[in-house]
Amino acid sequence: MIADGTVLRLHEFLSEDYEARKEEQAGAKLHLLHNATEQTIERLDVTDEKTHDSTLFNTGSWLEDRLVLFDRAYFKYRRFALIDKNNGYFVSRLKESANPVVTQELREWRGRAIPLEGEQIYDMVDDLDREFIHVEVEVAFDRRPYTGTQSCDTKRFRVVGVRKEDADNYHLYITNLPREEFLPSDLATIYRCRWEVELLFRELKTQYKLDEFDTSNPDVVEILLYAALLSLLVSRDLLDLVTEQADDEIVFPPECWAATFRSHAQLILHELGEYLGYSPPPLLERLIEDAQKIHQQRPVLQETLATATQPRCES
Repeated sequence: MIADGTVLRLHEFLSEDYEARKEEQAGAKLHLLHNATEQTIERLDVTDEKTHDSTLFNTGSWLEDRLVLFDRAYFKYRRFALIDKNNGYFVSRLKESANPVVTQELREWRGRAIPLEGEQIYDMVDDLDREFIHVEVEVAFDRRPYTGTQSCDTKRFRVVGVRKEDADNYHLYITNLPREEFLPSDLATIYRCRWEVELLFRELKTQYKLDEFDTSNPDVVEILLYAALLSLLVSRDLLDLVTEQADDEIVFPPECWAATFRSHAQLILHELGEYLGYSPPPLLERLIEDAQKIHQQRPVLQETLATATQPRCES
């Protein structure tokens, strides 16, 4: 499971309905809980731009046996403790401002290795030259207020540092995944899956026009938003069907598939209409009717010019 959000820029006239971070702008935010395993959207919320992503993530029993990947926007020790309490799992980037204290090193290093126990992790990380960091830390957090009283608690989690490619510093992750089953290198690989939701947002914006809101009507904004999301869901369901029918060695990159789906959308709708028994629209009659509506509402250019020049010609 991957939690994330993306900003949608709207017409400035919608600034009261969708407050943005900057004045004289309007912006909505789409919050998604993306199931990367099943390639589905588990939950979505639409708010104004100023609503923080973190406020839309709710813990509960649904987390049991599920792994959630977070970026730093969702970083909260109390949230991690609740996920653990609900028998769920998480991997998150470690905030530098958090800087927890190391309680135990989970691997012994040969030679004159720098001891980390009792030190705050970010105070020591620049002095380390080991392949990876693998420690246990203790974190403190405030529990939810109860009967007007707020208590504090502590929890121990695992922190893993993996060296960046072609760099001297580390990517630091905090997790409750068991050390016996997930090595430090495994956590870095797992966390790369978070890129899936970024690709999902890009697909929605480039293929399904989620970033084109040329309207000042908030109802139309909502219609266009859900049209894009429904198009995505239909596209993914059809991709599952195509994958089942194709040879095993054939691979369908999601964005390439999205472009193919979009280019064939009218044909797909036609085939679907026939399958469901819908008669095709009376195209010729519709063209005549719509053309008459345009004619009644707005005279064509030639008629306007003729009307304007008629008194001059008569004189």
